[in-house]
Amino acid sequence: MGIERVNSRMSDIQSRILALQTQQATKTAAATSTATGTTSASGASFASALADAMGTQTTGAANKSYSLNSKGIPTELAAYGNGKIPANALSKVGNTNHKLWAPAAESLNQMIADAKAQGVTIGITDSYRSYEEQVDVARRKGLYSQGGLAAKPGTSEHGWGMATDLDLNAKAQKWMRENGEKYGFTENVPREPWHWAYKPKSV
Repeated sequence: MGIERVNSRMSDIQSRILALQTQQATKTAAATSTATGTTSASGASFASALADAMGTQTTGAANKSYSLNSKGIPTELAAYGNGKIPANALSKVGNTNHKLWAPAAESLNQMIADAKAQGVTIGITDSYRSYEEQVDVARRKGLYSQGGLAAKPGTSEHGWGMATDLDLNAKAQKWMRENGEKYGFTENVPREPWHWAYKPKSV
């Protein structure tokens, strides 16, 4: 029992250190952006419009690279555990109550805004799921491996804050299939055309 407590305490300390490092990196990036004037709304709008006109629209988050483990999960998230991502590592999607891992949320927000500018509406119905929420979804919808719609609790992409379920009509679904990858999102679950996972680039 003593060893388990020590391991648990060490894991908690590592999670806190990673969270602080992520928080500090975010503050530094924000300060740098402000100092260089890169957060200018008009400048960002012009750059976005220009990139879109040239067919090369992507987001800052989609272009960044991260240290990934063998399963493609950012090491900073893997340290927390599936379904145990702390609030300070998540960001809101628009003005909804949905949250994703911060880079995924940033990319999704940009994608929704760009789609809207092109007359396409993308809604969201699900996002990050804690481990407890994954257990509840599995109970209500059944396991995917048994014909249901839920991943085994502790293995869901939603548990990493890297997957979202979108509300898409036919036009929006077509737009996503043509443009989602530019923002780092892929349709990767058979039988679930609403499920889109964020796939960060590896360093």
